[in-house]
Amino acid sequence: MKGVFSVLATPFRNGGEVDVESLRRYVEHFIGAGVTGFTALGVLGEAARLTERERALVLDTVLTQVNGRVPVVVGTTTEGLHTCLELSRAAQTAGATAVMVSPPRAPKLNSASVKAHFAALADALTIPIVIQDFPPVSGFAMEASLLVQIARDIPAARTIKLEDPPTPLKTARLLEAAGDVPLTIFGGLGGVYLLEELMAGSAGAMTGFAYPEILVGIVSKWHAGDHAGAADLFYKTVPLMRLEFQEGIGMAVRKEVLKRRGLITDAATRAPGATLDAGTKAALDQLIAWTAAQEGLAWISA
Repeated sequence: MKGVFSVLATPFRNGGEVDVESLRRYVEHFIGAGVTGFTALGVLGEAARLTERERALVLDTVLTQVNGRVPVVVGTTTEGLHTCLELSRAAQTAGATAVMVSPPRAPKLNSASVKAHFAALADALTIPIVIQDFPPVSGFAMEASLLVQIARDIPAARTIKLEDPPTPLKTARLLEAAGDVPLTIFGGLGGVYLLEELMAGSAGAMTGFAYPEILVGIVSKWHAGDHAGAADLFYKTVPLMRLEFQEGIGMAVRKEVLKRRGLITDAATRAPGATLDAGTKAALDQLIAWTAAQEGLAWISA
């Protein structure tokens, strides 16, 4: 896997039921934007706020709309191994390309138990595992040495969604330590370090930025050898990524942008999710206008 995997938000109808029509429209537009694949039921997808029935509905909607055109990674992180195995098997049966899993939250979690968690998953599945290295969510910081050890001993777990800053430095360290073990690393964190991650050897981005066309452009230019073009596009648009990735309100900002783009009907997040204040909406208006004024980016305000 490489390129841009868009992490999907879950749209709701008036803050209530899952909005299937918006989700279909959203997925279709992103496929047209050139994304390499999708990640469903992650943190941005508010997976922890969905019922079992709603999780199944979201997964079925995404897989049906994608219809095999691009890979779909499914988040299956839970606090316990038993439930993680159940969700992961269900995702595999439904047609997921891979599952994305963070270390389970547990008191005094250690490296041996983390490795055992991923080993048990690999034994139970026939699809790959994307390890989400995001300490604020998992509560556990994985050292580069642990991730490389997992990759060496568990071939199914050789893809990492790296969200433990400084991500460019950790990317370089991981690839160097891995040696001849094939390791694929995606940046996350809203894309705000994407250029530096590519410089360090990342395969691309796996994040929920609401303008995937921009990420696709940056990554495509970089892998084609147009590093200056990738840098130019990144620096023109990174303020939008930064605004979207603010802690606490990032999900609400992204949903607001998706709504403005006509991709979802309602920007609501589920309680206790944030709502946007007038000042943040005004800042978003101005940033969109400034970015759209850049050469070749007028479409952003459309």
